[in-house]
Amino acid sequence: MKILSTKILSEYHKKPLIDVGFKVIENDFISTKIKSFELKNLNESLIFTSQNAVESILQHPELAKLKQKKVYCVGIKTKNLLEENGFEVIAYTDYASDLAEIITLVYKSESYTFFSGSKRRDTLPEALKDADVNFNEVEVYETTLTPHKNKESVDAVLFFSPSAIESYLKDNKLKNEICFCIGETTASALENKTRNIIIANQPTIEDVIEAVIEEYK
Repeated sequence: MKILSTKILSEYHKKPLIDVGFKVIENDFISTKIKSFELKNLNESLIFTSQNAVESILQHPELAKLKQKKVYCVGIKTKNLLEENGFEVIAYTDYASDLAEIITLVYKSESYTFFSGSKRRDTLPEALKDADVNFNEVEVYETTLTPHKNKESVDAVLFFSPSAIESYLKDNKLKNEICFCIGETTASALENKTRNIIIANQPTIEDVIEAVIEEYK
């Protein structure tokens, strides 16, 4: 069985697949780059929807000022990274739509600064706007598509973001491959492209790997 991962996996993540006999082909179909940014007009609370945004602000010379703020975020890995670096996470969810719901229903009176990437989805900012939540947005990293032509047929493709799907489809077509997606947001980018979709139980790389092994066991 051949599996294509649209991001280069760590040895830790790749080992379970190799141990059960899969051939793993891998390429980074997107790249991210930290942007320099100014800390102007910071609101009382901060929002992060990706680890990339956290990695970017950790490089900022005024990091200590940010650590005084309350934080709301998407993803357990994002939460862990923030807490490991001294931030107080008030609430986290697996999806931006769920975080938007919590903020608009429970924490609407607060003001927010949303640290985002250049290819972020509209889900969260649109929900905050619709609910008249006071927020501003600071772009702290850039996402670039890095398409690769797949030269051999594969049985499955692993997708970890909507941008990776966009990049993959630039030079490749989906036929009968099963598409394993890290979450519902990523899977939604495959709408009208294929019906062969399996979504991981939790939006982590480990759960994607687990889903692959379960499917072919």
